[in-house]
Amino acid sequence: MVTMIGLLAACGSDEKTSGEGGMDLAEKGKFTFASSGEFKPFSVTDGSGKMTGFDIDVAEAVAKELGLEPNQKKFKFASIVEGVKSGRFDAAVASHTINEDRLKAVDFSTPYYYSGPQIFVRPDSDVEKLSDLEGLEIAVSKGSTYAKTAEEVTDNIVLYDSDVTALEALANGRHDAVITDFITGKEAMGAGLKIEGKELLGRSEQAIAIAKDNDELLKKVNEALETLRENGTLKEISEKYFGEDITAKPE
Repeated sequence: MVTMIGLLAACGSDEKTSGEGGMDLAEKGKFTFASSGEFKPFSVTDGSGKMTGFDIDVAEAVAKELGLEPNQKKFKFASIVEGVKSGRFDAAVASHTINEDRLKAVDFSTPYYYSGPQIFVRPDSDVEKLSDLEGLEIAVSKGSTYAKTAEEVTDNIVLYDSDVTALEALANGRHDAVITDFITGKEAMGAGLKIEGKELLGRSEQAIAIAKDNDELLKKVNEALETLRENGTLKEISEKYFGEDITAKPE
């Protein structure tokens, strides 16, 4: 009987997959993180289904600091936060902007890069600022914060699975504008898309999303990010993809 009670107690203490150092992990010994694989250059999927990009490199660097094996999971952006909340993933390293709605569902690490939304249009457009888009058709990615910005001026909003697809549609003559991260738009223009950037609509902080009850993992991810800032790894990853440091907090 004593042996049986001991076994039951042991089972009860491992209701979740307990990782090293008190972290609750989806898979033992692994840092299981989700990204969309559709947000070049932050995450992009190759022919084998493997994701690469800025977010992926950051996630793998964090995993190394945690002493865990990186375990990437490709998932639709609009559903990633729910996947973290439910414990399907340990974290989302997917360029999520910290906002009040998301903070109701998950916790966020300290920011690992800083960005901001921008309006993109075709070269023949007369649009210069957000108010010029009153009543016009704006495309944004599903699950992004950009839809709320678009709602300030129009009800005519088209949703895409990825920002890149939305920008490609814009360049091909669809929609009046796209609102997306200015870095994403810059990369698209560099890749040859015939679009132009207009008004910048503010600055935002991007961070790693972690389930609210996983306090130890959040603490250790923050410690890992601080180490990666101090030793220059975050800056190095940023310069690899963007030629500049987007991980430093703007003045």
